[in-house]
Amino acid sequence: MTALGDVPPDSTLTSDTQKQSAALKETLEDYTLRFAPRSYRKWGTGVVATSALGGIAYLADFAIGANIGISYGTGNALWGILVFAVVIFLTGLPLAYYAARYNIDLDLITRGSGFGYYGSVVTNVIFATFTFIFFALEGSIMAQGLELGLNIPLPIGYAVSTLMVIPLVIYGMKALATLQVWTTPLWLILMVLPFVYLVVSNPDSIGQFMAYGGADGAAGTGVNLGSVMLAAGVCLSLIAQIAEQIDYLRFMPPKTPENSRRWWTAVLLAGPGWVIFGALKQIVGLFLAVYLIANVVDGSSIANEPVHQFLEIYENFMPGWLAMTLAVVLVVISQIKINVTNAYSGSLAWTNSYTRVTKSYPGRLVFVLFNLAIALILMEANMFDFLNNILGFYANCGIAWIAVVASDIVFNKYLLKLSPKVPEFRRGMLYAVNPVGFGSMAVSAILSILVFFGAFGPAIKPYSPIVALVLAIVLPPVLAIATKGKYYLRRTDDGIDLPMFDEYGNPSDATLLCSVSGMEFERPDMIASAKKGPNGETLYISSLSLSTDKTGEHILPEQT
Repeated sequence: MTALGDVPPDSTLTSDTQKQSAALKETLEDYTLRFAPRSYRKWGTGVVATSALGGIAYLADFAIGANIGISYGTGNALWGILVFAVVIFLTGLPLAYYAARYNIDLDLITRGSGFGYYGSVVTNVIFATFTFIFFALEGSIMAQGLELGLNIPLPIGYAVSTLMVIPLVIYGMKALATLQVWTTPLWLILMVLPFVYLVVSNPDSIGQFMAYGGADGAAGTGVNLGSVMLAAGVCLSLIAQIAEQIDYLRFMPPKTPENSRRWWTAVLLAGPGWVIFGALKQIVGLFLAVYLIANVVDGSSIANEPVHQFLEIYENFMPGWLAMTLAVVLVVISQIKINVTNAYSGSLAWTNSYTRVTKSYPGRLVFVLFNLAIALILMEANMFDFLNNILGFYANCGIAWIAVVASDIVFNKYLLKLSPKVPEFRRGMLYAVNPVGFGSMAVSAILSILVFFGAFGPAIKPYSPIVALVLAIVLPPVLAIATKGKYYLRRTDDGIDLPMFDEYGNPSDATLLCSVSGMEFERPDMIASAKKGPNGETLYISSLSLSTDKTGEHILPEQT
């Protein structure tokens, strides 16, 4: 092995490879395409967890809780929320652990968990779709607040809510961590205050809440399994939120005996634990909606709009001008906190997909703007009025993806040991497509969508989320056994003698020189190049440089 730093940068760089220098500006690009190195991960466990949880400040949960309650009644909605919480916690736990332990995002985890190097591109598109759908939903709520408080017309409010996040998203994790930590205390106070006031000052509201049977009263106080699953399906559209949590968790510090308890607490709360807070917000949203319907004139017309929910309650115990101010402040803070995350995570997803397919790197900012443009179009099309249908449909795709990856980690990696336990993401180490994950997701998503649209009859239609979940959990081990796990790794040797992990099992911080970019990268981000040096010595290349190699001359041959 050559000494570190002895190998000069490759003098035969293509113009596309030279252009990737923008991706090496870490402040701007935030490790978009690769492993997050230890040298960059300087935040404590508490800061990472707070930043990740700050991203769930969105008010969409209030709107979702209100919508499913109005449609299916309190009893069905509460059971649907419980189903949603259990599914998301169990599927999110293995994903969050892998992200925090190996410091990679969900795209990189997905590649090595049954999808292959190119197979995970489709899941990036699913995730990017999640980010612009929820950006549009949150932007719509913010525009409602701006219209109510400042008389700004909705179309202009949509544009304002979109454009204002761009400066914050450009600078990645450093700016996002500061924003989330400093705004969280005020957000908590403003959100909890009206709920506490209602429970204390109007105890009858609890009885009204529990007895609510839906807009037409047909649901009564009983529970119907079909209605429960329809409610759960809408809530489960949020299953891809774990990918946004992971975009923060990948910056967790190394796990050591000294910080093990703090590390696990942060991973559990900020990873799958986000759903605890999400479920509570949905319940509060439904509670406030029922109160408005029962006690406010024309309350049913505004019951599912969070800005009106909070304004009506604030006005009960403070002057009107202050109530309006606080309602608008809450909406603006909430939407900024989540939409910087939506824009940030969406840009990562689009960039990953585009770079892998085209072997060129346009810069993450391009896809920030692209994602925001799609979200703005959705807002202008008034997607808020079709919320249940949009989210119910999307849930099938999200469940298929997340559950397949979770199943592969739990069953194929740990129980069957057919999938490599250490997640692999580097080009050349993986096959282009692995039928285990890719095939499982395709079958799960397609069949559950057909169920959702009634292709197999009305009786099974409400159960499309269950169809997606069961197939996504069962198929990966079945296909892994059928293929004997042969499509997971194209190679088992990356050509580097240095150990990948330290004595505690954390990714190593040893560095190697990339022969293409001329920069040093940490060991987990590197692989040997198939192209030898001038004296026949081994050269090394980073995963970023390898992803933009159009010639393929650096890709190691397949091992037989």
